[in-house]
Amino acid sequence: MKKLSARRRHPLAALVVLLLALACTGGLYAVFAPASKAQADETAQSLAIDEGKKLFAVGCASCHGTGGQGSSDGPSLVGVGAAAVDFQVGTGRMPAQQPGAQIPRKKVIYTQAEIDQLAAYISSLGAGPSIPTEAQYGPDGADIAKGGELFRDNCTQCHNFTGKGGALTHGKYAPSLEGVDPKHIYEAMQTGPQNMPSFPDTTLSEQNKKDIIAYLNAVNGDDTVSPGGLELGGLGPVSEGLFAWIFGLGALIAVAVWVAARTAKAKKS
Repeated sequence: MKKLSARRRHPLAALVVLLLALACTGGLYAVFAPASKAQADETAQSLAIDEGKKLFAVGCASCHGTGGQGSSDGPSLVGVGAAAVDFQVGTGRMPAQQPGAQIPRKKVIYTQAEIDQLAAYISSLGAGPSIPTEAQYGPDGADIAKGGELFRDNCTQCHNFTGKGGALTHGKYAPSLEGVDPKHIYEAMQTGPQNMPSFPDTTLSEQNKKDIIAYLNAVNGDDTVSPGGLELGGLGPVSEGLFAWIFGLGALIAVAVWVAARTAKAKKS
């Protein structure tokens, strides 16, 4: 009986064993459990920055400097933000073929994944405007009439009242906005590329930008009908005046010559 009583366990022994087992299980989970979402996102961002730095060294550093600090051939990219990269590279303007008064839009040579990596690297050099989401530039909740008013007040001086573009001084020009991705229009307003002034949210709010994009989609859409008939490119009084002078005045001269010829012939007979 003494031996059996000596071997009898303390009533709390089972509880202690259970707590030790739970502690060991928790420790093992902490070691072998998958990383948290925040850790995964941070790792993915670091990888994107590393890949973007490699792409930058090959395609951009010759003009913008090895660290994006700029050079005599290209401006500094510190603080321009991801939106500027997405616009310039996403429209094919960068990398530029050669310097000039204005870099034209051309075929895009990078994939969207590579553009995102370049944008991640440039963003790591200094804070700047981020790439907008579809909710920011999409048509939902946009006021087309208000967008037209804002566009006429802020943009028609260069882009024409329907966004057809126009010539500026010293070989510069305002490009046509017809067929441009709404995301790139939003980014252009955010960052002010090349000769264009920037319109931050303190100047044009996010809603204002959405309204302007909706207006441009309305006047340049595939289903848009011109109530005035032949629009002559939508370029306004320049093309209309040229048409009037060449065809209108030309027709009057032709009629005058015809009348004079008929009068002279009638007198002879």
